[in-house]
Amino acid sequence: MPHEPTPDLLPAPDAIAPRALLTVTGADRPGVTARLFAALAPRGDGRPPVEVLDVEQVVVHGHLVLGVVVGALVTGGRPVTGEAELLDHLRSVADDVEGALGVRVAVESASGPDAPAAGGRPHHVIVLGRPVPPEAVAGAAQAVTGVGGNIDAIRRLSDVPVTSFELTVSGAEATALRAALASVAAETGADIAVEQVGIARRSKRLIVLDVDSTLVRGEVIDELAARAGRAAEVARITAAAMNGELDFAESLRARVAVLAGLPETVLDEVREHLVLTPGARTLIRTLQRLGFRCGIVSGGFTQITGPLAESLGLDFAAANTLEVRDGRLTGGLVGEIVDRPGKARALVRFAEQYGIPLDQTVAVGDGANDLDMLSTAGLGIAFNAKPFVREQAHTALNQPHLDAVLQVLGFTRDEVLDAV
Repeated sequence: MPHEPTPDLLPAPDAIAPRALLTVTGADRPGVTARLFAALAPRGDGRPPVEVLDVEQVVVHGHLVLGVVVGALVTGGRPVTGEAELLDHLRSVADDVEGALGVRVAVESASGPDAPAAGGRPHHVIVLGRPVPPEAVAGAAQAVTGVGGNIDAIRRLSDVPVTSFELTVSGAEATALRAALASVAAETGADIAVEQVGIARRSKRLIVLDVDSTLVRGEVIDELAARAGRAAEVARITAAAMNGELDFAESLRARVAVLAGLPETVLDEVREHLVLTPGARTLIRTLQRLGFRCGIVSGGFTQITGPLAESLGLDFAAANTLEVRDGRLTGGLVGEIVDRPGKARALVRFAEQYGIPLDQTVAVGDGANDLDMLSTAGLGIAFNAKPFVREQAHTALNQPHLDAVLQVLGFTRDEVLDAV
């Protein structure tokens, strides 16, 4: 004969069952969590069955805080246990755990109108700085509350090269949350990034980096212009282009034109004097060991970016090419210009090449010509960018260390060290 089906004890969606919160505090030691949940398990002695609804645990300098929300099971549309019976049962569990482990276990009702309500999709709020001022954390917490959100958890992601904390926030609408936190960032000088909670955050698989003023310090075109005696003129054009005041392709041609007549050897000189942004090697090495495809898309020049990509072991690179004739620069370009839309096209091309969906890509840049690339990527990060760019990117970093990108992606310092 077939077995009778097991009675369904899962809660009905509209059932109202009592809930309670157990909070365990004390010195951390092995076995605390196991002992608590063992005490909650049915023993066949008539104690009421419960289900686990939420768990959060953190250890700070050897001190444990463990919170567990449990609820009475519901069967036939009715809870099998009333609130008074549930709380009495949990107080007995608390006495058992306290006596065995020397910790404190508080029990309180989590039912009724004061119980936390589900809000919008949860978000991660990452606060970064060197240092992180208390007013940044206070401001972020107040901003979350101000838009109807709640901080469910806080953890430290890193202490080197920047200090960063991740707040898990529920109940807040994304646009309002970003706007409120942007004001806090501007007032306190800390970087505050917002990302939606979900597997997409940790499923990124390809990163594209701008080169000038992102992967390396300074602008290569300005260095070349200095060797032509036109540094100030070109620097003004570069600044206007990066601020979005000039068409990039037009400005690029104007700047390249002043290089006419320079010997090709100046490219080698400039390349040899490139200085990587602090944290660049750590970022690339870590992401490569985590399985990322890493590359550069630049409005600069292949004569610079090609050897740079090779030295860093990058997977791909795209840039403009300076025309050279008889060993000297002609002041012109050859091939397709990698301008603002060209950068976005390059990102799409490389993602397709490796079979990676765009929502699993990351782009990092600082100038107006990076904006299309930043908006096309699943996550666009403005790095020490012009205000015009920061306002339009998904998130912004104003730290001097490029590997702070790892914390925006949710990687802890320990995970970085393990990857390295």
